[in-house]
Amino acid sequence: MRKIRIFAHISLDGVIQPTGERDEDRGDWTAPYRSPAGRDVVAAAQGKSFDLLLGRRTYDLWASYWPKAGSSPIADGLNAATKYVATHRPESLSWGPVKDLGADIMAGVRGVMAKDGPDLIVWGSTTLTSRLLEQGLVDEVLLLVYPVLLGRGKRFFSESAGPRKLALVSSQALSSGILMNTYR
Repeated sequence: MRKIRIFAHISLDGVIQPTGERDEDRGDWTAPYRSPAGRDVVAAAQGKSFDLLLGRRTYDLWASYWPKAGSSPIADGLNAATKYVATHRPESLSWGPVKDLGADIMAGVRGVMAKDGPDLIVWGSTTLTSRLLEQGLVDEVLLLVYPVLLGRGKRFFSESAGPRKLALVSSQALSSGILMNTYR
């Protein structure tokens, strides 16, 4: 059975996507903390072979960027991965290899999990992440915790999510101040 691993960039106050009055207020808040060493740590954590579980908004955003990003360990891995997408518009999926999860998203996820293959990684896709956590389908959560408070914005855990107990299995401090915490 394939494992589901959730990866998320998160602020100290739990925000994964800030909101503001202007577009620049929601800018790329992770950029000041990026480094080649951090990129390499993320690429190693993803592994050489993985597939992706994505919500439609994340898929569309990534489909407009990653195929044109040029070759790198992260881009090559994302572009090669099969993307399993939660969508009601499967006919418009173009960044492949790609498959939709069907009308019953959780049944689709369970079907993908039951097949042989690499781990399934979820990036972004907060609605899908919440549903996977509610269904108890998540094996691992990897949080890249940034040393910043963002205040307002979309949070990793929705307010409707029930309590979950996670066990910290590793923590690594990067020179930029990011903590990479892995929980099961």
